[in-house]
Amino acid sequence: MYIGIDVGGTMTKYGIVKKDGTIVEKGKIETAHEKETFLNNLLAVIRDLEQKAGTINGIGISAPGIIQKDGTMTTAGSIKSLYGINLREEIEHYVQVPVIVENDANAAAIAEKWIGHAKEYEHYICLVLGTGIGGGIIINNQVYRGGHGMAGEFGWMLIDQIPNSSEIESVSLNQRAAIVGGLCHQYQLAAAHLENPVNVQSAIDIFRLEEQGDALAAKVIDSFFQDLSVGLLNLISSFDPEAILIGGAISENAAFMKRLQQTLADLKSRHESIAYLQQQSIAPVIPAKLKNDAGMIGAVYRVIKYIDEALVSS
Repeated sequence: MYIGIDVGGTMTKYGIVKKDGTIVEKGKIETAHEKETFLNNLLAVIRDLEQKAGTINGIGISAPGIIQKDGTMTTAGSIKSLYGINLREEIEHYVQVPVIVENDANAAAIAEKWIGHAKEYEHYICLVLGTGIGGGIIINNQVYRGGHGMAGEFGWMLIDQIPNSSEIESVSLNQRAAIVGGLCHQYQLAAAHLENPVNVQSAIDIFRLEEQGDALAAKVIDSFFQDLSVGLLNLISSFDPEAILIGGAISENAAFMKRLQQTLADLKSRHESIAYLQQQSIAPVIPAKLKNDAGMIGAVYRVIKYIDEALVSS
């Protein structure tokens, strides 16, 4: 048995995973953003899962941000206290099994190749929508990490309306088309001028407001889908993938995926060059099969391979 952990900016998911990728038990906790609390919570989860599973062979952790091969967190998304720490070493100090730390979007892409919707693809992208936007790039069946481990930080891409001065990340894909940092953030900005703004806790609240006829929610949601679709078209044009898989909890919502595909189809039809190639070589955008479990499954795959390779080399 293996332990899979998927750290998110809001929630951390975890589970006991078999060698074939089957999850036999899972749960989640809120993600602490203070380093010591975060590590203590993670270790508590590991201890609990060890007792339930009996024998644990390895621990795979997926997390946001730029992560080096040795487990060093160059960045960690919105969890600022983890910047610069070696998460692998921090955990291995307290456990007796190998630990592998992988970028969450890379882990999701790996999982989809293993037992998901990417089995037949050699060149594809996995886009994970959550607090921010992460991307896993697979080229020739290999994860493309870039020169410094930061390939796939699609959330940093800029959309439009670049400020003449000051910080420009406010118009990035993260702050315009992620779920929490994008959709929820943009609604809160747009509602700031209202006398009695609705207390929005999640994207579900915003979609519910739209269903109730809220014009502001409808406007923000339309902009959200257009911005996300623009980002997807740019990725299709830049990488020519066989497919783009959408992961994260929101990908489990069929209505969300249908609306995204409709918005994307409209933009494709209005782009002369892409419209010409639409029936020949333009990648489909589909939900990831493993949805919200992809991160922990992909992280477990990485630790399984690490152990197998170590056995061969010895």
